[in-house]
Amino acid sequence: MTSAVPTAIHPEQPADGDGRPITMAGPDFPFGYDDFLGHPAGIGSVPPQYHGTEVAVIGGGLSGIVTAYELMKMGLRPVVYEADALGGRLRTVRFDGCPDDVVAEMGAMRFPPSSTALFHYIDKVGLHTTPFPNPLAPGTPSTVVDLKGRSHYARTPADLPPVFAEVSRAWQRTLDEHAEFAGMRAAIKARDVGTMKRIWNDLVRGLDNQTFYGFLCDSPAFSSFSHREIFGQVGFGTGGWDTDFPNSILEILRVVYTGADDEHRSIVGGSDQLPRRLWERVPAKMVHWPAGTSLKTLHGGAPRPGVTRLHRTAPNNITVTDADGRIRTYPAAVCTAQSWLLLSKIECDESLFPIDHWTAIERTHYMESSKVFVPVDRPFWRDVDPATGREKMSMTLTDRMTRGTYLLESGPDSPAVICLSYTWADDALKWLPLSVSERVEVMLQSLREIYPGVDVRRHVIGDPVTVSWEAEPHFMGAFKANLPGHYRYQERLFSHFMQDRLAAEHRGLFLAGDDVSWTAGWAEGAVQTALNAVWGVMHQFGGATDPANPGPGDRFAELAPIVLGDR
Repeated sequence: MTSAVPTAIHPEQPADGDGRPITMAGPDFPFGYDDFLGHPAGIGSVPPQYHGTEVAVIGGGLSGIVTAYELMKMGLRPVVYEADALGGRLRTVRFDGCPDDVVAEMGAMRFPPSSTALFHYIDKVGLHTTPFPNPLAPGTPSTVVDLKGRSHYARTPADLPPVFAEVSRAWQRTLDEHAEFAGMRAAIKARDVGTMKRIWNDLVRGLDNQTFYGFLCDSPAFSSFSHREIFGQVGFGTGGWDTDFPNSILEILRVVYTGADDEHRSIVGGSDQLPRRLWERVPAKMVHWPAGTSLKTLHGGAPRPGVTRLHRTAPNNITVTDADGRIRTYPAAVCTAQSWLLLSKIECDESLFPIDHWTAIERTHYMESSKVFVPVDRPFWRDVDPATGREKMSMTLTDRMTRGTYLLESGPDSPAVICLSYTWADDALKWLPLSVSERVEVMLQSLREIYPGVDVRRHVIGDPVTVSWEAEPHFMGAFKANLPGHYRYQERLFSHFMQDRLAAEHRGLFLAGDDVSWTAGWAEGAVQTALNAVWGVMHQFGGATDPANPGPGDRFAELAPIVLGDR
């Protein structure tokens, strides 16, 4: 993060010749959520006789709050249940004695401009963003790539040894030759649904059984093991890719096609402000509710406690029991909690979902993730070493335990934050048994080996904070990442909001959240599936969208994800 003036505009957002941005809506279900949200006709309405009807919203993360906010605008009465704190994995920690913009983002911390539906809400609540200091990003002063005991300092990619450019070219060649990268990017920019579907449906049929690593190995451009190893350790854009190597290549293609891996923004003052501001926001246009109504006022200031049981008392009805033992029955409910909670923390009737959907929930694969942050007195890493002419520290990618170290600042003389380590999968599990102080000691030792003359400890001004998402009782993982063969499961969960296709006894409970989306791990997916669920609830109550602004369910038959058979 630089000290540049923050802005809510995203000038580096990729756009086509007509100025339309690339978007994360696609390629599986290429519905224009940003256009849907921005249309003056609004996103739908319910018949007046349903105004004031309660709808349970389980989970107060971003998806739950967006769902509740939009249902409230339609005149329904959302009842939000939250087991922990509003925001979910938009979890921001603030340090005592530091300015408000000196924060640790324990969950989501970088947001691609192609998250156009997400930025609709970021802009609506008046938040500002700045460039996130990814490795070798234009706003990052310098980057150090430390591999096998050797450190390489760079301000631009051209400063790195030639082998890194070879690896970069190998990745681009692999995408061009085996994934029609240029054609898909052009189609997404032009919102050319036919081309997107043609390219993507063929790739799904051919690659659903392929890992990311296997995809690389099948490419002549990556015939060198050393190139695959370097790509795994440091990658390009956001860092190394090796923790994703066992996952489905389809997961990776969705990221690179939609620009989700580059040009990230951070939210000034913390990402948790987004759900909290929506919680308190009084919509400009709203039916049924009196002036001044917000989600906060509807709830008397706080959401209800977490849900412990979901069961059926009649077709379509969902009976909810919360942690205080209170029981309430609703004609509709939206569950935005991570799917695994329906197998463990929340007692559920089997009749809530068809058996194939239960199988999809059970087969969900979550990635582990850990972070450690420390507050420091100032961005001392910008001090220049007179012997080398370089900054004393840089954004660091390494094969050591820390893997990724990020330097986060808000001004030249203000307190700052170091993300000492950001790790996923097996790398995150290595930290799991360690206390926060033990984690810091190992991390500082790794950094001393890379920067022998830098004493990070003397700049620390507060207690470190850490998270291991796989150990969080209300999450049990950081985000979903499909394995090979999981496309069928994802299609079932994403398409669940189209409930006319379900038997009557399976209707009324809608799934939302980023792990239901095609872009798990990204806040955009949380917003998109929230809007799907809102459409589903509206449709259940006999509501409709304006003909000039059809919703995701109205266009589902045209845009639906390909369905793979069982044989």
